[in-house]
Amino acid sequence: MKDTKLFQYASFFIPTDKEAKEGAKSVMITEVTTLLARSEQEVLIIASRSIPEQYMDKLNQVTIVVRPF
Repeated sequence: MKDTKLFQYASFFIPTDKEAKEGAKSVMITEVTTLLARSEQEVLIIASRSIPEQYMDKLNQVTIVVRPF
């Protein structure tokens, strides 16, 4: 476990221009979460597993941000 580092991640949904014109707003999908991982890639995998089912058909509109410490 000595190779682990501290990371934070969050994910959010951004509506298309058409959806935004219809009143859709950006939505925070996952609150800021802190975890230990070996790499940013590992964090992205964990974060992608936390995306709710309702957004699975719109993954191109989901953004995951990762911050290392």
